[in-house]
Amino acid sequence: MKAVSFRLSGKTACFRKPDVNQFAYFSYNNIHKPALLGLLGAILGLGGYAQLSDKNRALKRGALGYDDGFPEFYEKLKGLKVSIIPLAPYGYFSKKIQVFNNSVGYASREEGGNLIIREQWIEEPKWQIMILDNGSKEYERLKEYLIDKKSVFVPYLGKNDHIANIDEVGEIELSNFIEKVKISSLFIENECEISGGKPRGELSYFFKEVSPMRLQKDYHFYEYENLIFTNHKIELFKHSEIYSYDNKNYFFI
Repeated sequence: MKAVSFRLSGKTACFRKPDVNQFAYFSYNNIHKPALLGLLGAILGLGGYAQLSDKNRALKRGALGYDDGFPEFYEKLKGLKVSIIPLAPYGYFSKKIQVFNNSVGYASREEGGNLIIREQWIEEPKWQIMILDNGSKEYERLKEYLIDKKSVFVPYLGKNDHIANIDEVGEIELSNFIEKVKISSLFIENECEISGGKPRGELSYFFKEVSPMRLQKDYHFYEYENLIFTNHKIELFKHSEIYSYDNKNYFFI
């Protein structure tokens, strides 16, 4: 089984959580699959939420010509299987709250129309990304663009404030997973059974985050899964795609 692998990094990143927006906007710790597909869609020049909104702007839901499907990038890339490997100690990135003004005039009803925004930014984020070869035209085109360092739109990490760097691109050959060995990437909690014993010779760590995994069809809300990053061994794999490379196991979501 083949896959294209690359390192994804940036100076900062912000993947906003939609459920908290009173005092500050908070960020997920890791890039999630919908955001990663959006970044890959930008590289290929595929349309996103804005293009879909423009298409439907003058139409009512159910009217002739109304597009109630997914944004183009998600429709074409949702079948890709990806592995996300945090390149940070214990899988956790440092974050800081950034404070800045939105003074466009209509941002706030306060005098002066100035809105103070507090937003959590990830500092020096870095991941290894693997994309499984599913035999599709989208995979082949994406592999070509990544290897040749081509991009239609500028890829960014959550917002256009955070430009993405992509390097160390190459196609790799994956093998069957190695039993009784840890998974070196993020993996879905209910797909694997974690060993109760602590790892020998190294500090035990266990990072867990509720992360967006899919888009809901009708209103494009996130659908979530619990993602784990740990150095504990895995005792039982359920029906999922796990492969090994360089004597390490990687889970594809």
